[in-house]
Amino acid sequence: MDAQLIALGIQTFKIALLLSLPSLLVGMLIGLAVSIFQATTQINEMTLSFIPKIIGVVVIIILTMPWMMNEMVDFATNIFNQIPTFVQ
Repeated sequence: MDAQLIALGIQTFKIALLLSLPSLLVGMLIGLAVSIFQATTQINEMTLSFIPKIIGVVVIIILTMPWMMNEMVDFATNIFNQIPTFVQ
């Protein structure tokens, strides 16, 4: 029983990491590109990095939403199917 709960916790962390990875990577890459641009042009405007990051993250969330929903539905279905094994 304890091993199943630990495995469920690990699976939960894995799915959370998997679902957040595209947005985090896009935000990091856009932030890096903007930082390089700011360093080369010596423009030190703090708000310059926020708008491209927000737009990039929103676009990647829209593009990956069907995949994310499928992953979450599969995970939730798996959890609901495992409920009888936890209630013993």
